[in-house]
Amino acid sequence: MGKSTLVARLRDEVRFHFSVSATTRARRPGETDGADYHFVDEPAFRRMIAGGDLLEWAEYNGNLYGTPRAPLEAALAAGHDVLLDIEVQGAAQVRAARPDALFVFVAPPSVDALEVRLRHRGDTSPAEVARRLDIARRELAVAAEMFDHVVVNDDLDTAVAEVAGILAASEETDSP
Repeated sequence: MGKSTLVARLRDEVRFHFSVSATTRARRPGETDGADYHFVDEPAFRRMIAGGDLLEWAEYNGNLYGTPRAPLEAALAAGHDVLLDIEVQGAAQVRAARPDALFVFVAPPSVDALEVRLRHRGDTSPAEVARRLDIARRELAVAAEMFDHVVVNDDLDTAVAEVAGILAASEETDSP
C-alpha cells in the first residue's frame, strides 16, 4: 500500500486533478499511457526539459520523471486543486516555482516495512530494491524540513484521512 494506493483512495475523499507525470521508465504490466504516466523515450524527455515543458523533473532510480506544465496550469486556471506524485528532487523545484503549493510527504512506517512492500510487489529486482531503499533513507532524512506535513502510511485508512484533513484545513485557510 504505497503512494499510488493512497492517491487512488484519496480520490474517493477529495476532489482534485491528478497530474500525470512523464517518465522514461518502462511501462509495468497493467499501466496505461496517459493515465498512469506519459511514457516517453529519453530524447523526447530531454526535448521537454529543453523546451520548458516541465514544471519539475528529476532522475530517480535511473529513470527520468517530470510534471508536464501545460495540463497542470490548465487545471489550476480552471480552479482545480492539483495533486502531484513526485520525488523530493522534484518537490524542491516545485517549491521554488510555486511557493504557494502545499507539500505533503508520504512516508513508509519504516525502511524495513518499505523493503517488505517492494519485495512483495514482485516487479522489483533485488538490486532495484536496494537502490530504492537507499533513496528512501536520504529522502526521509530531509522530509521534515522540506515538506509542510509528513504522513506515515502505516494504515491506509488513517493515512487517507490524515491527508484529506490536511487538504481540508488548507482549503479553509485559503478561503476568503
